[in-house]
Amino acid sequence: MKTQLTITTEPIDEAGLVRGRSMSSDMGAAVYFTGVVRGQEESQAIEAIEYEAFQRMAEHQFHALFAQMKKKWLVESVRLVHRIGVVKVNEPSLWVEVIAPHRAEAFAACQFLIDEMKRVVPIWKKPLR
Repeated sequence: MKTQLTITTEPIDEAGLVRGRSMSSDMGAAVYFTGVVRGQEESQAIEAIEYEAFQRMAEHQFHALFAQMKKKWLVESVRLVHRIGVVKVNEPSLWVEVIAPHRAEAFAACQFLIDEMKRVVPIWKKPLR
C-alpha cells in the first residue's frame, strides 16, 4: 500500500491533489474526504481554528493507522493532508484520499482512518473568536 502524509501550514489544494491521483487499472474506487472549518464551535461563533501538532508523534501515529488499514482492507493507496496553524472558517483543514478496488472498502477504510485519527493522533485545535 502506498501512503503519502503531509502535515503543513500551507492551504490545501484539493483540485491539485485530485489531479495528482495515481491508481492502477484494477482499482475501481477513489474516495475523497475534505474536513472544513465550521463557523461554530461548541455553539459559539468562531473565525478560525488554530491547529497544533506534536509533529513527530503525529507522523508516527498516522503511519501506525496506515499499517492497520493495510491489514484490514485491500487498499492500493492512502494520501492524507492535515493543516496546522490558523485555518479560517470554510477552509479545508483535512483532506484524505483512499483508493481501493471497490467502494465499500474505500469508504470503510477512509471512515476508519478519520475516526481513529481523531482518537489517537496528537493534533489539537483551539477555536479563535
